[in-house]
Amino acid sequence: MRILFIGTVLFSKNILDEAIKSKNKIVGVVGKKDSKFNSDYYDLVRYAKRKKMESIYTSNINSNKTIRWVKKKKPDLILCIGWSHLLKKKILKIAPKGVIGYHPSDLPQNRGRHPIIWSLVLGLKKIGSCFFYMKTKADTGDIISKKIIKIKNNFDSSLVYKDLVKVGKKQIREILARIRFKKLRSNPQKKTKSNYWRRRSELDGKIDWRMDAENINNLVKALTKPYPGAYFLIREKKIRVWKSKVINLDKKNFEPGKIIKFNKNLIIKCGNKALKIITFTPKINFKGVSYL
Repeated sequence: MRILFIGTVLFSKNILDEAIKSKNKIVGVVGKKDSKFNSDYYDLVRYAKRKKMESIYTSNINSNKTIRWVKKKKPDLILCIGWSHLLKKKILKIAPKGVIGYHPSDLPQNRGRHPIIWSLVLGLKKIGSCFFYMKTKADTGDIISKKIIKIKNNFDSSLVYKDLVKVGKKQIREILARIRFKKLRSNPQKKTKSNYWRRRSELDGKIDWRMDAENINNLVKALTKPYPGAYFLIREKKIRVWKSKVINLDKKNFEPGKIIKFNKNLIIKCGNKALKIITFTPKINFKGVSYL
């Protein structure tokens, strides 16, 4: 089977590796030169060239130039993994076996943007790893494979990402094997059970100390690496928080944002309880600062 691969993040690279290992031919790879949108950006074209596979960069997956290039590769199947733009009908119709996409959520629930981040921000206890046939509307196609992963209390986005990679690699191996033996099945999504998450903005990462410490800690876990980090401002400078811990602090007469303690770690009063800031950048002298 001839496979064309589209992707632009680290997760894409891991799934491409599994496709390479399968008994199929990778006829082309499409990627981006850079991405301001994806914090986990990976240069798939450079990687493909090292593997001696044909590849191109594109800034518009639906451009006539890109579509002509894809058509010339005559793919039987297209894998579009970790791509932040919708594919139009012209490219969806090229491969006779369809276009398979991926979304890390329990589809049809939680379609849309930033599913890993929003799952952690909202304190969800599970996340889905879902492969589906792509349509022109985001995350709506028939589901091919879905696995549910538990989000443990100590998990941050980097640990969730690792689990998704591990499970996703196993899923794509099974999917390609089923296609090969003509045993692949799919199930339509129920629209009545769906919802869409919006695109996250920089402001969504700003810490408001009036929030509950548990909620702020969820925000920190959600936006830690490979994402840009939750932040607060001090002297007009953004301080990025990478790791934190909730502290039970029964001081109801302390205002939110008050620095309770500062030596190796900051302890800050929140709307409820307090938060210990364990890792942050850049390093800054908090001497003389009483509130954040």
